[in-house]
This record gives sequence, C-alpha cells and structure tokens, in this order.
Amino acid sequence: MPELLTPATLYFAAALILPFLPKGTLRQTLVLLVPIAGVGVFWTLPEGTFSPYNLMGLHIGLMRIDDLSRIFGLIFSIAAFLTAIYAWHVRDTIQQVAGLLYAGSAIGAVFAADLVTLFVFWEGTAIASVFLIWARRTEGAYATGMRYLIIQVGSGVILLAGIVLYYRETGTVSFTQMDLGSYATWAIFLAFGIKCAFPLLHNWLQDAYPAATVTGTVMLSAFTTKLAVYALARGFPGTEILIYIGAVMTLFPIFYAVIENDLRRVLAYSLNNQLGFMVVGVGIGTPLALNGTAAHAFCHILYKALLFMSVGAVLFRTGTAKGSELGGLYKTMPWTMVFCVIGAASISAFPLFSGFISKSLILSASANEGHFIVWLILLFASAGVFHHSGIKIPYFAFFAHDSGKRPKEAPRHMLLAMGLTAALCIGIGVYPAPLYALLPYDVVYEPYTTSHVVTQLQLLFFSALAFAVLMKTGVYPPELRSTNLDFDWSYRRVLPSVVGGVRHAVTGTWRFAARVALHRVDRMLVGIYRAHGPQGLLARTWPTGSMVLWIAVLLGMTLVLTYV
Repeated sequence: MPELLTPATLYFAAALILPFLPKGTLRQTLVLLVPIAGVGVFWTLPEGTFSPYNLMGLHIGLMRIDDLSRIFGLIFSIAAFLTAIYAWHVRDTIQQVAGLLYAGSAIGAVFAADLVTLFVFWEGTAIASVFLIWARRTEGAYATGMRYLIIQVGSGVILLAGIVLYYRETGTVSFTQMDLGSYATWAIFLAFGIKCAFPLLHNWLQDAYPAATVTGTVMLSAFTTKLAVYALARGFPGTEILIYIGAVMTLFPIFYAVIENDLRRVLAYSLNNQLGFMVVGVGIGTPLALNGTAAHAFCHILYKALLFMSVGAVLFRTGTAKGSELGGLYKTMPWTMVFCVIGAASISAFPLFSGFISKSLILSASANEGHFIVWLILLFASAGVFHHSGIKIPYFAFFAHDSGKRPKEAPRHMLLAMGLTAALCIGIGVYPAPLYALLPYDVVYEPYTTSHVVTQLQLLFFSALAFAVLMKTGVYPPELRSTNLDFDWSYRRVLPSVVGGVRHAVTGTWRFAARVALHRVDRMLVGIYRAHGPQGLLARTWPTGSMVLWIAVLLGMTLVLTYV
C-alpha cells in the first residue's frame, strides 16, 4: 500500500480531478477532504522508510515516517484543512489547483527520504505557490510573482548543484544530517537558507506575501518557510552558525515592522522574526531545542494563519490592509477582532496561549546551553513581537482612530476557520501535553513554572507600558502612506544604478579610446601616403649612387644586428 499511495499522491490526484468538477460545493468538499485523507495515509504507518525505488543506482524513498516528519506532516495537513474552510468562497480554478499542488508538494517534501525527492517537491512548492500571487491578476502581482519565482527556483537550482556535488563526494543522496565541511553541503545549506529567509536573503517574503490573494497569503504563510525549517532541522541540527543567524533574524524585522503601514507586510516581518526562534533552536541542536523548534513551527503556523486570516478578512471587506486607512472596525467586525486578539496573544507568548508553551522551550534550551547573550536577544525579540504583532495589528486595524468604515462582519466560513484556529491556539496553550507527546524527543518539560510565567508577564506588561507611553507622547511612528526601503532596495535600485554607471563609464572610455586610436591610425596612413604615394619621397626617381649608398647602409645594419 505505501508503495502506491502517499499523501502527496492524493493532493496531486485531487488537483487533476478538480478542474473537471462543477464549480461550487463539490469542489470545496474535495479540497476539504484531501487533508483528512492525507493524514489517514501517514498516521497509521509505523516508523521507517517506505516506497524505496532504485533509479539509476539512486535509492529513492518517498515516505520516511518518524516523529519529525510526522509532526510537520500533521501541521501542514491541518493548515491545508483550515485554509480550505477559509477559502470556501473561492471559485477560481487556478487558486484551487495551485493550493492543492502547493500543499501536496510541501507534505511530499516533509516525507522525502532522499535529496532527489526533496528537490522535486522543493521546486513543486515554488512553481505552485507563485500562482497564488498571480491569481490576484494585477500588473504589480505579476511582477512580484516573477521576482518570487526567480528567487524560489534559484534556491532549487542551488540545491540541485549541492545534491550533485554531494553525490560525487559520498556516493549517496540520502537526506540525513550533514555538516558544513564541503562545497556540496554549503550549497545545500544556502538553498535551505534562501527558502528560510535568512538575513539579506529575506526580502522575497515581505515582497511576495502581501501581494498574494486574501486566501493565498494564508496558505503561503504556512508552508514555504516552515518546510525550510524542517529541512534545516533534518539536515543541519547543531550547526552553530545557525544560532547567530537565527538571533539576527529575530532582531532586524522588529524595526521594519514598527514603521510599516501595510498590516500584511507587518505580519510578513513578524513571520521572519518568528523563524529566527526556530533557526536558533536548530542551531543549538539539543533534544530540548529541536523539540522547541518543532513545537514552535506547529504553533506558529496556527497563530500566524489566524492573524493573516483576520487581516485578510478586513482586506476582503474593506479593500485595504493599510493601517492608515483602518480603525474602528470592532464596531461591525467584532468576531474578527476577537480572533485577531487571540492570534496576537498567541504570537506574543501570553500564558495560556500556544506561543507561550512553544517559545519557552527554545528560551530554556538557549539558557541551559550557556548562550546567555542569545537568550537576552530572544527576550528582546519577544518584547518586540508583542509591539508590532501583539499590539499594533489589532490596535490599528480595529481601534486607534475611527476610519469611518462600517463593513460587514467576515463571511461565516471565514469566521469558522478563524474560530477553529483560535480554539487550537488556546487549547494548546492551556493543555500542551498532546503537542509535547508528538515532539521528536522524549523530554520532560513544564512550561508553567512560577519564574517563567512571572518573567514573561513582566516582559509583556512593560512592553505594553512602553507602547502606551510612546503613543501618548507621540514618539511611536504613526501609520503613514509610505514605502519602506529594505535590503532589496540595494539590488533592485542601487545595484542597477551602479551597473548602469559602470556600463556608461566603460562605454565612454571605449569610445574615447576608439576615437584616439582612429585619429592615430589616420595620421599614420597620411604619413605613409606622403612617403609612398605617387608624389611621395620614396616614389621619386633616385640616382644610382644614392641607391648603392642606402643598400650599403642596410647591409651594414644587418651585419651589426646579426653578430651583436
């Protein structure tokens, strides 16, 4: 049975069938049932590798079942199910097919036992997901999608190059733990880093996610970057450089998110910040830290989806997600506001919410291993995320100034999807034992200790006090209609200008050198013509005596040069 049926197969089969079904309930029901069937396929299988094939001497494994792949496969399936409910109103065949292919590729990559299978699904996520951006059908979305596709496919090309080099070095393509000891593993590491939005490689995330459709952004937030986190946890656990990369990832998005006006871009920066916690956990590499990475990825997919759902519902009803154009929406969208606040509390790691019981694992692991500076950075980043996601998103969307907009409450299916996601965020926070039981390692951990609860509450309350003081004093950056410049400005604006300047300088220099050279050649030809032309000196009739003299001179010079 496993040789013929995998979760990815179900998603791909459904994507092939869906266009032939009539638009409406039947299609939505199919999209809703596929994730449930997918979980049924892998959840009952015992641990081990299934579907082993021999392809030109390469051992290909489509299904590797262990605790790490199982928990990521489960949360990806839950995300696909919740997104299907949220997108119940969508009748666009492109979005529906792309969503199935995207989710199927992500889940297929999670269960890949070899690098070749990983590469196939890796590129599958890139190609399928871009249609969730293009489905918006605007000129800006098309340009953004092209940039996104170049980055994602480029990541796959680098991954393929690393796989080829790795096979030449080791004679295997098995997807197991590696170290950064060769060009091959560095290439694979870089490919993972691009998809994980490492610092200076991150701008595709803030560029693409807000450009997608309302439902497409929710789906994008769940799969691509968390697939990269899974790949890092599988391939590079305990790689020390990841600790410092992750620490930087938690810091720099805070400042951009605070001044950003587009609330979906704020959430994209926040997503980058949360990825940093997971990368730190992978870098520490202890069982506690890897458990923290898996748990935080699980919880993050839920509360980040909830936040994107709530802001998406606002965008769906008002036509904008700009903080400067929103406010006062709690009056007509109270349920959306409540769900947004639950998502904000979860990402801020309030006790009794999901972020608290997952983030604490990584914080404890960093302290236990003596990374105190990193631990302080993570604490600061936790306070920062409370500012821009815990307070800013619900405050500027639903409270702040009254924008005068009185939209309808979100559609019922959107409220249902948000309600289920919110219930999971609270349920996991109140009773984390079922999630802890799914983690890759058996680690006894109690998140609700007095010191941890008090420390976190102090951090959150002082952060809230700082926000209130900054707002009252007018120091907090206001929501303005503006475009913030990130690192991508350097290669989208500065680099083309530099290249253009260099090209202009080289072209000018070449033209000047060409003019000088042509002028010299012209002068030389004129001189030759004067000497050898019809009226030239050497064209005249010379006396015999002069000719003999010149011959003697030339022979003498030849003898001197020969013997010297």
